Amino acid sequence: MKTIKELVGVDFPLFAFSHCRDVVAAVSRAGGFGVLGGSSFTPESLETELRWIDDHVDGKPYGIDILIPEHQQLGGGLDLDALAGRIPQGHVDFTVDLLRRHGINAGPGDVVTKQLPATLPEVGEALMDVAFRHPIRLIVNALGIAPPSMLARARAHGVPVGALVGAKEHAIRQVQAGVDIIIAQGGEAGGHCGEVSTLVLVPEVIRAIAPLRPVPVLAAGGIMTGAQMAGCMAMGAAGAWTGSVWLATTEAETSEAFREKMVAASSRDTVRSATRTGKPSRQLRSGWHAAWDKPGSPGALPMPLMAMISIPTFEMIDKAAERADAPARDLVSYFVGQGVGLVEDVRSAIAVVQDFKQDFADALGRMLAFAEEA
Repeated sequence: MKTIKELVGVDFPLFAFSHCRDVVAAVSRAGGFGVLGGSSFTPESLETELRWIDDHVDGKPYGIDILIPEHQQLGGGLDLDALAGRIPQGHVDFTVDLLRRHGINAGPGDVVTKQLPATLPEVGEALMDVAFRHPIRLIVNALGIAPPSMLARARAHGVPVGALVGAKEHAIRQVQAGVDIIIAQGGEAGGHCGEVSTLVLVPEVIRAIAPLRPVPVLAAGGIMTGAQMAGCMAMGAAGAWTGSVWLATTEAETSEAFREKMVAASSRDTVRSATRTGKPSRQLRSGWHAAWDKPGSPGALPMPLMAMISIPTFEMIDKAAERADAPARDLVSYFVGQGVGLVEDVRSAIAVVQDFKQDFADALGRMLAFAEEA
């Protein structure tokens, strides 16, 4: 089995998923491996982001994550007007009323996105067109088997393919499909995740895929420190895939209001809800979730329709929440895992990498000391 370093060229196997190019570049320069969340961009804006990363990563390796769900209720080939026409008026009215009750003057035309969702298959293909024009060292997919076109194109470019899984059955299918790296993501994770904890999922996945073929497994979900990373590697993981810890960095795309909420939050302040994307994803609990969970709510729409409402709506929420006394602050939320309870302050991405390395070394030293005493 090729090691993680042989596959992607990383020195310290700390993988940092982020929608922010500054975080990606900073982590890779510091010896980790930055992964850009590409599905938050259009093909045009992704080209701009990747060109910037190429110029600022100092030749260090980085990767990209493109979200192409395996099962989508709405097929491809629909234009923006056709998709918008699938959104019930009741959901639009509910969203407008919720915003107005929190001091945000919005109309029906403000709460439906003006661009095609990146989770559509044809948009994903266009994003891959862009990604493979750059020196990426890894491409990752989630929410199902990596599309055959991703696997084929990655092979042609010599780029390993990673896949996020939330259950051992998913890992088996991914290995059989031909992916090169499995990211076993526990239910503690931010964003789309399953229900099995990281502590259980990682060894379960490693054991399940061992008879098939050698594939390295990265641990994900709730990992916020180097000691946690060391613990996961002691269980057999080849490294750690992290996301939430980078949201509380000075470079992150998150708003100041959200970062303040992160620092104040406990691990019990997250919720796994479909009311942001249409599929269950872990987020910071807010007035948004309370409203959608109440009796009389129209309920979450399927992917990608729910995101077509939430994306422009949360842009308005973040803008309106800039004032410390703004009622909109009650609605501020973002994808974040239960590890948010370990966030004590806002630091630079480089400082986080350095802390991970030191904490990892300290944990390794303790483990070696225990082994010598045994």
